[in-house]
Amino acid sequence: MDLEEYRRRARAWLVENAVEGAEGVAAARRFMAAMYDAGYSGISWPKEWGGQGLTQAEELAFAAEARDFTLPIYAFSIGLGMCGPTIVDLGTDEQRRRWVRPLLRGERIWCQLFSEPGAGSDVASLQTRAEPAEDGWIVNGQKVWTSVAQYADLGLLLARTDVEAPKHRGLTMLVIDMHAPGVTVRPLKDMSGRSNFNEIFFDNVHIPAENLIGQVDDGWSCAVTTLLHERLSISGGVGMSGARDNPASFERLREVVDTGDPIVRDQLVELYVRSRALTLFNQRLAEETRAGVFPGARGSAAKLLLAELTNFGADLAISLAGPEAVAYDDDGGGLARAVSQAPGLSLGGGTNEIMRNIVGDRVLNLPPEPRSDKNVPFKDLKVGTQQ
Repeated sequence: MDLEEYRRRARAWLVENAVEGAEGVAAARRFMAAMYDAGYSGISWPKEWGGQGLTQAEELAFAAEARDFTLPIYAFSIGLGMCGPTIVDLGTDEQRRRWVRPLLRGERIWCQLFSEPGAGSDVASLQTRAEPAEDGWIVNGQKVWTSVAQYADLGLLLARTDVEAPKHRGLTMLVIDMHAPGVTVRPLKDMSGRSNFNEIFFDNVHIPAENLIGQVDDGWSCAVTTLLHERLSISGGVGMSGARDNPASFERLREVVDTGDPIVRDQLVELYVRSRALTLFNQRLAEETRAGVFPGARGSAAKLLLAELTNFGADLAISLAGPEAVAYDDDGGGLARAVSQAPGLSLGGGTNEIMRNIVGDRVLNLPPEPRSDKNVPFKDLKVGTQQ
């Protein structure tokens, strides 16, 4: 099948199956199952682990068609964009068989358990402990700002397993059952009125030995892989619900403003050009990744560009749409909700300031910030601070 025919069939399927207004976890699970059965879930993921085994070209073609629809898959965004790719990259064959296909079919929702009250952008200073038990680990601690945790079945957890080691060297990555005894999830309401984030408490939670990802005390290298996928997925819009919920969407703003005004047209053109440039940059990174070329810190550049673009779109929406930009519609959504959610992209997945430091240090080769905590044992650090 040539690419044009693939796009035509994908669009026909989306027209029939992407029902406007479908919300909730049950609808998301049904849609994911239908998308998998139709061959549109895990398009370029390895076939032996449950993917479709196609190329990046088909993945991008489907994504291009899907932008015109609201897909009810937000609950799966963390699994599809971050946890699943980490399992494919670092998991054992048994772990891939156990977890990848159920994710792609909508049977298991995943969350990512990295950030803590004292460990956000400096996530290596986290304090949640995983202590060895006879058949695995016992976990105690707290995580926060965790997306979709209230729906999740499984979580990708980063925990400290050695307090005597420097903070980056004493971490281990584990998969945790979010329904296990001792796991408490508390949703947090943000200024959009929704609970997009959660705080999670672990009280003597048992994790079996077979849920270890990578090696004990080598969790930071695993986390770097996850964070790379996170930044690429955020910038690429994995799990995004559609153009109508994005304040940086050219199509969304064109609906609410008079495009006959030449000044307005200039502003919309700038928005479109910046959006198109980011799309092409993301396509390049995705193609390189599939070809085995590690994008490295350029994923941070893509995430930074998306955050800046989204906030530019939100500011433009407020200046152009007037009262429409702050007036919630009957279902509590619309442009107002999109505008209120926009600032979060400057924080989630690493702040803009941290992204600029990474790009300056690892892409532009500028002098790095002075640090004195790299080889200091965790127990000797003032936790949650950069020393």
